[in-house]
Amino acid sequence: MQKETLVYARSTDSTVLDPAFSLDEESNKVITNIFEGLVRFKPGTSTIEPCLAEAWRVSPDGREWTFYLRRDVKFHDGTPFNSEAVRYSVERQMPAQRTDRASYASFTFGMVENIITPDPYTVKFILKYPYAPFLNNLAMASSAPIVSPSAASALGEAFSEKPVGTGPYRFVNWEKGKNITLKENRDYWGKLPDCPTLVFTVIKNSRLRSLALKMGLVDIVDGIAIADARFLEQKGFPILKKNGLDLNYLGFFTDKQPFNNPAVRKAVCMLIDRKQIIEGLFQNASIEAISPLPPGVLGYDPNSRPIPYDPAVAKELLARSGYAEGLKIKIITYNNTRPYNPAGGEKLAATLKAELAKAGIEAEVKLYPWEQYKEALLQEEGDAFLYGWISDNGDPDNFLYTLLSSAQIESGLNTARYRNSEVDLLLARAQQETEPTLREQAYRNAAKIVVNDAPWLFLNHSLKIYATTTRIEGFVPHFAGFTPLNSIKKQKLN
Repeated sequence: MQKETLVYARSTDSTVLDPAFSLDEESNKVITNIFEGLVRFKPGTSTIEPCLAEAWRVSPDGREWTFYLRRDVKFHDGTPFNSEAVRYSVERQMPAQRTDRASYASFTFGMVENIITPDPYTVKFILKYPYAPFLNNLAMASSAPIVSPSAASALGEAFSEKPVGTGPYRFVNWEKGKNITLKENRDYWGKLPDCPTLVFTVIKNSRLRSLALKMGLVDIVDGIAIADARFLEQKGFPILKKNGLDLNYLGFFTDKQPFNNPAVRKAVCMLIDRKQIIEGLFQNASIEAISPLPPGVLGYDPNSRPIPYDPAVAKELLARSGYAEGLKIKIITYNNTRPYNPAGGEKLAATLKAELAKAGIEAEVKLYPWEQYKEALLQEEGDAFLYGWISDNGDPDNFLYTLLSSAQIESGLNTARYRNSEVDLLLARAQQETEPTLREQAYRNAAKIVVNDAPWLFLNHSLKIYATTTRIEGFVPHFAGFTPLNSIKKQKLN
């Protein structure tokens, strides 16, 4: 392998390379290096910084967002980047033009009423209502502007497999199931990549990916098992770990007995040893959750104190609630694994059942295929349920408002049917507040109330494990799972 080539090994291939149509992390890993958004995440964080837009401002009422674009930026085919390209890229994801393939479009741009381009380097978004998380939406891979209408039309359906963006790398070749090759964009507006060639290669097995790194065939591997990470670490390879932008939890239907009683919810939480689940069932392939928000998300409080494991106090709470002789409940779950639950729903439910049995709680477990399971949740079957969430945009609103606001009960997203008027007010205010410090405080206050109300037992976040060769520096993985790689430097072989 030539020294100027950077090789990234992963378990599966991308599915599509058109930002608007991407649904999976493997596609976004490549898209992020070909395309760029008006804004982007600072390396390794959820903080937003300028990208194709040099600056922006928000009107006092929070409904008009004006972005000032970089000049002299070109797409890979030489087409100028300007406000028309932005408008075209957004409007194709709005109702008049949107197709079913653009699955994230309603989430990303559903709050946009109109987009105005007063000149080639100014874009104005008029929102239907004030919505501060809109800025994070613009940092998502699905929001990246694509090449002009005429160029995109000429490519037609082929654009999804021969993408044209403004990013530091341009598309060269895609051998399906094997490799995607990118080359440096020599007309890039920023610093040129230190590694002119970037290859994403597929090696399905974790052990084989690790061996490929050890043999010097690849430079970065991800998705490796804990045992393989230990093996590589012992051989002197750098290991990087990052929590996922997700949450695994046991939810309670809070609108019916017995879990309409907060004391019973807390008692169940106190009967589950989460550390033991992480160490035993998950083999340390996840990290403990202490609140509804993962580390790194605005509003996450590292000093948050979740309800502790305390069987003695739990039994007292149950007795005071009228269940001194025990309790029978039904837990529903899914039959597959999830990114936040590597053991799968059946094994996790069995573990919880065994823990609860020690305190006299008899738990019946009912298992469903994934799609049927989501229907069972909507029908509110059982008393408690295993579920999780993977965030779309890294904003706390996407966790707290989406999953815990009473406004989301009817939509089915608030599966616990949790209601708290104080939480609702805090989340509504935070949606309209564009000052990060004030937003952060609102989310911390809301999360603190949620922890105390215990509509869920917070279990864990996924753990993403990467390993790299000692020859590279500057790799900073992002918790959303996709990382721009143009800043990586690779030392030459002696």
